[in-house]
Amino acid sequence: MARKTFATGMLDALGHSLQQDPSVAVFGAWSFIVGRGLPAEQEEAFFEKYGDRLIDPPTSESVIAAMATGAAVCGMRPFVNFGTSSFAFEAWNQIINETGNARFMSNGQLKAPLVFHMYCGIRGGGAAQHSQSPQSMFANAPGLELVMPSTPADAQGLLRTAIKSDNPTIFLTHTKLLQWMGDTPDGDFATPFGKADVKRAGRDITVVATSLMVREALTAAETLAKEGIEIEIVDPRTIVPLDTAAICASVEKTGRLLVAEEAVATCSIASEIITIVAEHALHALKAPPVRVARPSAPLAYAPTLEKVVTPDAEKIVAAVRRMLTK
Repeated sequence: MARKTFATGMLDALGHSLQQDPSVAVFGAWSFIVGRGLPAEQEEAFFEKYGDRLIDPPTSESVIAAMATGAAVCGMRPFVNFGTSSFAFEAWNQIINETGNARFMSNGQLKAPLVFHMYCGIRGGGAAQHSQSPQSMFANAPGLELVMPSTPADAQGLLRTAIKSDNPTIFLTHTKLLQWMGDTPDGDFATPFGKADVKRAGRDITVVATSLMVREALTAAETLAKEGIEIEIVDPRTIVPLDTAAICASVEKTGRLLVAEEAVATCSIASEIITIVAEHALHALKAPPVRVARPSAPLAYAPTLEKVVTPDAEKIVAAVRRMLTK
């Protein structure tokens, strides 16, 4: 096992993909690597080795998405970086209506094996236009796989699977995770989609957390453990496909469910998970499920106002305590 950052895990996954498959290319390479926490020597070595397949096109998201989709249909496996997720809204028609539908509308004659990578979540001072968490929007578009890693090992393994997949994949990364260190298997490896991971075992409440909220849930768990409360943290890792069996099995064990995510609570992934549990494991619930998520309001720039609406470990702890007193 090696210790590495989330950002290095992603870079290693890209490096293995570029080395082993000549059809892989990176669109938007410069904006992906520079300024995202990688040491200068790592950046330089990567560009020196793979520079002929690192393409930094002009800033026109709809054109980039269309070009990458066309390349994928013709046999390439592009990794496309949009930077901040709200930039991808400029390419909504291409991603949702063209890329996501290509395989179905061609009766399987065409496929679009590419990855759309973007940064999501409340990064700090991003205000309303640069703090989007669009996972539920993408989950509502059939034809797209949706990945939200939370650890360096998951970032590397899931990205390798995403690049190998014959389906278009949305890969959402939280900028606050990029410097998170973690143990990662040595060498090249791939993590299967649709397999949740229990990040911490517990008996009292199931906490399903995604992306950055996994780290916040782990912090909350340390606080709660001092009070004799043991929460079980389930990280779905992929939203499409979703490991509903693992989530329901955990709820069967604990009898309570809290879902933590950074997106707006309305029509969210949290809402979907709660609905699934209500459909398949309602008999196991000892109390109503709870969401710790963002309220339905544009995000303010001011740090004090931003903190009020940001889901975090403190809010998870408070919600768990309320659930156990009912």
